[in-house]
Amino acid sequence: MIRHEQRAVPALRTPGSDDWQALGAGNSHDESHQPEEVRKAKDELKNSLLASLQMQHLVILAGSGCSRSAGGPSMLDLWERAVGEEPTDDAKRTAEKVNHDLANKDIEAFLSRVEAFLLVNQDEHVSNFLNFSKEVILNECSTFLDTGDLHDHKTFLHRLSRRRVRDQRLKVFTTNYDLCYERAAAALGGVALDGFSFTAPRHYDPRFFGYDIIRRPRSGDDLGQYLEGVFLLYKLHGSVNWAKGEDGTICEKDKPTPDEACLIYPARGKYQQSFAQPHLESMAQYLAAVREPNTCLLTVGFGFNDDHLAEPLLGAVESNPHLRLIVVDPGARTNETGDNAHWKRLFRLSHRGEDVWFITASFCEFAEMIPDLKSLTPADALMKAIKGVTREL
Repeated sequence: MIRHEQRAVPALRTPGSDDWQALGAGNSHDESHQPEEVRKAKDELKNSLLASLQMQHLVILAGSGCSRSAGGPSMLDLWERAVGEEPTDDAKRTAEKVNHDLANKDIEAFLSRVEAFLLVNQDEHVSNFLNFSKEVILNECSTFLDTGDLHDHKTFLHRLSRRRVRDQRLKVFTTNYDLCYERAAAALGGVALDGFSFTAPRHYDPRFFGYDIIRRPRSGDDLGQYLEGVFLLYKLHGSVNWAKGEDGTICEKDKPTPDEACLIYPARGKYQQSFAQPHLESMAQYLAAVREPNTCLLTVGFGFNDDHLAEPLLGAVESNPHLRLIVVDPGARTNETGDNAHWKRLFRLSHRGEDVWFITASFCEFAEMIPDLKSLTPADALMKAIKGVTREL
């Protein structure tokens, strides 16, 4: 069963401010009955996004919140499928052996204890429970797309991929195992360069990240133009259709077994696993991307619970003066006073004037907020800029 969180009213918080500006409920474009402060906040957000999305480098860090909009499982859903709403006898027996309190419904914490236990003990029952949990996770992250709705992913990619082709390609880093972005791109006629070969059977080779696609004319001396709708996709924790062979080769495969699947399962050990291929290449690209000048990094549905991803990002905010960070999360407004140290540090950095923006919105709400980069003619863009200046005078 997939749960849908109650949505907070969208709001914006700008760098150096402690105030949240309401963006109004829903995605209606009829502003005639909206308060003046809401219209101003929407204008500020739109202008900021227009400028941000046209920076030289645009980087996305997408978390599980994106997949949930398409019907993907939450961490609690994975817990209940592996452990049970009421813990099964197998789960109870395993929890007793690894000393985990089942009142703490954290699948990552539980599997971390299971893996740590198996490092120093040989126990068939605990090993079987771990394999069963991995099979559940693999299945839950694969099958929901049979009936899932990718409208939000298609809107998101369609609007972001309309950048100028002379700019660097859009880079999407995701912690999700599923195929939401690949299928959304295919439905739009776009291309995701994901590090796999262009011919079947597709195999992984990081050199393919350095390739691109151009449209070559049939005649003439023109060498061609970059194709629109192409973006780089980095699956930081692996994918449900990646399988590792006995020789170490990684290929695409429908329904790989849990042993074949090239995934970093939810557990504390994912920090170490991130620095082994094929995940190492994606991590290296991520670490380099957050250090690039003139970069906008947009996090969507990412809860800042993965230390190996959050720490480099926070370090980049402090050391890269040309980095703009936009954090989109439906719970952003309440996370300032939560227990997560990364969120608290983000708010402190934003408060002192670092270029960190917060938007309280779900993935589907934010996808509708993204301005269409090709909807304005040059004359319209100039007039909008003049109006923005005169409004401030």
